[in-house]
Amino acid sequence: MGLASALSTALTGLTASETTIDVVGNNLANSNTVGFKASSASFSTQFLQTLSLGSQPTASSGGTNPRQVGLGTMVSDITPNFTQGTLEISSNATDLAIQGDGFFIVEGSQGETLYTRNGIFKFNSQNQMVTITGNRLLGFGVDDNFQIQRTTLVPIEIPLGAAAVAQPTANVFLEGTLSPTGDVATQAQQIQTGILGDGTYSAPDSSGRVSNAMQPSIITVGTASVPGGTSFVAGDSYEYRLVWADDYALGTSYNTESRPSDTFTQTVAGDGDAILLSGLSTTPPNDAYTHLRVYRRNATTDPAGSFNYVGQVGVGTTTLTDTMDDGTAILNPPLNDTVISGNYSYYVTYVAADGTESRPGPLSTSINVINGRVTINELPVADIASTEWRTRRIYRCLSTDSSTFHLVGEIPNMDANQFFVDNLTDAQISMNPIIDLDGPKIGYPTRLVDILSRDGRVYNRVFSEGTLLFTGKKGGRSLATKEFTITNNTTVQELMDFMDASMGIQSAAADPIFPVPGSEDAETGSIVSPGGQVIGGRIIMTGNNGVDNRIDVGLSGMLLKTGTTTENVNLPWGVRQPAIGETAVTDFLVYDSLGIPLRVRLTCVLEERNSTSTTYRWFADSPDNDPTTGTEIAVGTGRVTFDGEGNMIAVSESTVSIERRHVSSASPLEFELNFSNMSGLAAAHSTVAVSRQDGSAPGVLTSFIVGEDGVIKGVFSNGVTRDLGQIRLARFSNPSGLEQKGENLYAEGVNSGLPVEGDPGQQGTGSIVAGAVELSNTDIGANLIDLILASTMYRGNTRVITTAQEMIDELLSLRR
Repeated sequence: MGLASALSTALTGLTASETTIDVVGNNLANSNTVGFKASSASFSTQFLQTLSLGSQPTASSGGTNPRQVGLGTMVSDITPNFTQGTLEISSNATDLAIQGDGFFIVEGSQGETLYTRNGIFKFNSQNQMVTITGNRLLGFGVDDNFQIQRTTLVPIEIPLGAAAVAQPTANVFLEGTLSPTGDVATQAQQIQTGILGDGTYSAPDSSGRVSNAMQPSIITVGTASVPGGTSFVAGDSYEYRLVWADDYALGTSYNTESRPSDTFTQTVAGDGDAILLSGLSTTPPNDAYTHLRVYRRNATTDPAGSFNYVGQVGVGTTTLTDTMDDGTAILNPPLNDTVISGNYSYYVTYVAADGTESRPGPLSTSINVINGRVTINELPVADIASTEWRTRRIYRCLSTDSSTFHLVGEIPNMDANQFFVDNLTDAQISMNPIIDLDGPKIGYPTRLVDILSRDGRVYNRVFSEGTLLFTGKKGGRSLATKEFTITNNTTVQELMDFMDASMGIQSAAADPIFPVPGSEDAETGSIVSPGGQVIGGRIIMTGNNGVDNRIDVGLSGMLLKTGTTTENVNLPWGVRQPAIGETAVTDFLVYDSLGIPLRVRLTCVLEERNSTSTTYRWFADSPDNDPTTGTEIAVGTGRVTFDGEGNMIAVSESTVSIERRHVSSASPLEFELNFSNMSGLAAAHSTVAVSRQDGSAPGVLTSFIVGEDGVIKGVFSNGVTRDLGQIRLARFSNPSGLEQKGENLYAEGVNSGLPVEGDPGQQGTGSIVAGAVELSNTDIGANLIDLILASTMYRGNTRVITTAQEMIDELLSLRR
């Protein structure tokens, strides 16, 4: 029994030695395995054979100890050693090491959760971080806005070269000097159009015809003294002159009489005789003349007196008997024998009952008159049924001034057969009202398609339905082109609102705390609000104060697109008054949430100066402002104040807000202007510049870094960094109780305890070291010694077996 037990006891020793060699061999084999944790085998005695339990001391005996013979050894534990391995720097950014306790959490081939200390990670085809054996590294991912989603563990993904990001501008940092010297900005530039007419009012056409007023012929007129007179005195001589006229003009406010004929004379033969005029002409110079009038004077008693009306005959009658006594004749209208000389042009207008006067209609021809009169025939007639025109006015230039037209006379708006004879000298009409060649003026509600501009005698419609391409100027720099749809009902007010928005003119309401000031009017001294006005038929646009806020519209600033044709709008703009005021301006780019670059112009204007401070107002314009409706480019205004030492002491408003309504960018883009580096010291010229801004254009992911806290930060080509994920670690109360799965993987064991997850550096987990690996913690020297001890132990146990075998053999030889 004893020898047999010795054999089995030695066998357990051999088994223990073999186990030790297996464990040591595995440790040595993995001495270069990253993250490997060496194990050690622990043994305990196996069953014991008790020969005696011993006895306790008695009065006669000191007691005996138990007598037990061991029956061998057994492997009681093979324990991994989770002490920290040496960290070695790696050139691979995906190599990670854990400094301290904890395990990387990875996904097994069956979707199970496994753990490892091996921090060599690579990328698979899906840009996921995986172990060298293909297990996905788990952690927290990010959403579309690169915010870490701390809910569910997911594979860590780093899409190098694929992910793109933009940084919206949040801050713009300014530098420069806003000098307290220079002119305070009290006056804005005003621009204006020429006088524009309202085409909704009808106007005379050019159908009127002008001609020299022919005098009646007296070649065939005969005179005779005949019986039948009443008061003529024999021997008195009477002088006669004839004029063509119509039957309605005598005593009216307008003249139709032709140039008077030459004078002819008749002497009364006897007392009481009458004077017979015969052979009168029956062919007037035009059809409008219906009568031949006769004027006379007594050359005997009043040789220098006037010729007075004595009678008339209708066209076709060739005789007239004059029986009128001198006392009666002298009370009749005198002959107007005035004649004119010069080269004349005429206009005709319509006048309503309320005094409204149409734009003029030029008569198509001019006339040169020498000591004569001008007959105007075939005058245009307004349709009284559809208009309010009641009168026609006739205007004429002076012989010495062909560009100014004075009122000559008025005639009723009756029919085309009416005519007018002009015999008023320049001196007679020079003080009469001057014609308004532009006619009725536009107003705020005037439709654009009804606007007329005058070019000499020609009236042109300025606008038609189509698309207006408007390119304004501000501070001498061209602004972005804006489009404005002109319909049949678009008004002047709407055009001014569009121009106001397109040129970034800011009203007082743009700053509710410190209202934007108006401009002094150089002519009247009054304060004019920024924006558009209609005065005297002119469109007047007033900008904001300051030289660099001066507005203008160039010759090609207005283009009208109709179908496939694009033409200049014939609406020139002139400067009504220049801008005054110290200013500084700068242009820069900012970026919205999609990385779209947005242009911004910042103009600083000296608004106020007193004995203790200097205040500048800033205006921000962006041609890329995209409101829901309209073309507004003004995106902000505010004030910055400096003290007597040039230090900035207050900013009333510093936010710029750019709308992004028709793109998918976050709207509005709002950013702050930082004036902290601006100076208010004196300088020859004020300057402002942007030193930096924190936005960026879109960039792709080019690299990444992993922090000690496990947060993976991506670095994009535009310099922006974003979180790409969060590596999570797990620790166990008894890591030695983990079940080894091979390939440096562990699974939760029955005696390991539950995993405690946490961010690196929290929950008792270690921190992560990027660009490093944790080497195997195998102690090669100690393991070699263990190997020697195990082999010695093995040889010793074989000796026991050999000895027991020899003793058994010796025992068996007793038979011989």
